[in-house]
Amino acid sequence: MGKIFPLGSPETHFWLTRSMARRLGVNLSEAMADDLLSPQSYAAMVTRCRQCPHVGACQAWLAQSTCAPEAPDHCLNAAIFNRLRH
Repeated sequence: MGKIFPLGSPETHFWLTRSMARRLGVNLSEAMADDLLSPQSYAAMVTRCRQCPHVGACQAWLAQSTCAPEAPDHCLNAAIFNRLRH
């Protein structure tokens, strides 16, 4: 049986998810309005972020600059962000 890790703060990871999207030029509200992202998928992104052990790396990456060509490899939502970006 695998180890059980507590989930991170919902508020912190909500804002990390929003900040990652903004840094990548992705508007999550527009993606939902355009049926590119369901509300359930958005909620799953925040939950997935809450499971991530790389919060410090994420915060450091977000602090580097204002725009990025793709999500960092350590992001558990990278594939979704990169899909929405293109």
